[in-house]
Amino acid sequence: MTTGSGPVVRLGLLGCADIALRRVLPAVARLPQLSLSAVASRDPGRAERVTARFGGRPSADYERLLAREDVDAVYVPLPTGLHAEWVERALAAGKHVLAEKPLTTDPAVTEALVARAQASGLVLRENFMFVHHGRQRRVRELLDDGAVGELRAFSAAFAIPPRDRSDIRYQAALGGGARLDVGAYPVRAALYFLGPTARITGSVLRYEEASGVDVAGGALAHRPDGVVGQLVFGLDHAYTSRYELLGSEGRITVDRAFTPPADHVPVIRLERSSGTEELVLEPDDQCANTLAAFADAVLHGQNAADPSLVQQARLLDDVRRLAAVTAAPGAGPS
Repeated sequence: MTTGSGPVVRLGLLGCADIALRRVLPAVARLPQLSLSAVASRDPGRAERVTARFGGRPSADYERLLAREDVDAVYVPLPTGLHAEWVERALAAGKHVLAEKPLTTDPAVTEALVARAQASGLVLRENFMFVHHGRQRRVRELLDDGAVGELRAFSAAFAIPPRDRSDIRYQAALGGGARLDVGAYPVRAALYFLGPTARITGSVLRYEEASGVDVAGGALAHRPDGVVGQLVFGLDHAYTSRYELLGSEGRITVDRAFTPPADHVPVIRLERSSGTEELVLEPDDQCANTLAAFADAVLHGQNAADPSLVQQARLLDDVRRLAAVTAAPGAGPS
């Protein structure tokens, strides 16, 4: 659709998840290339409250939203276990899709959805916001410029304290568990910095008896030139969000790496034999950057689904497939 200020992607929201209300819809309101057209929720009253706050029209259910002609694209922040069904339905309805991570729980399903999007000329993206933050681009520039010599190792950790056990993270049927939730971030960071040849070598998952989901884990990664990676994640830890790149001549460390707020002042710590520097960057809104990149892809016909979608899905599944499981009897995967 085109307005007086230029082309606009008309967005529909499938599900009123917390991240949608807290981060995504406020960013949509700030971007001229996006407008909120419709909101669907299992609770009609909730959809009405959201549209009263952010605009658009409430929709009685997800199916009716997908049938609307004033919706060009949808954002899907539903529980992970519901992504595959509704991403597929959205693509079948001719809608571009931005889905919360991970796109699905099965790499074969992810690959099929990517193929469908490409065949239909539709944009399909996974909402890993941190890769759109300017700090990551600056770190890659430092690596490419040889600031720490040759890369030798990468490590990343993302972990959060325990939540109430009613949280969807502890519901196996909805795709809960640390691997698919917080574990997806270190895996995506490894893919971002180690590149498409990165592979998972081995892993460990610790399962909780009460919920049956994995609440902690770690993985080893490598690429053919011998660079290694160590990835840690969990749902019952002190809060940690960081990564480190160790080179032949120095080290780069980044804290608050994955979910910084838009007003956070990002810092890159660069340690070399000549001394330690803290490179202070301007705040950057990774949520707005992600949404703008999605809208630009829709508006400019960049339909090719990001190849990292399938690579990420395979790496994340390898963490499960290769895992040595620690758990109470009957608490691990079937």
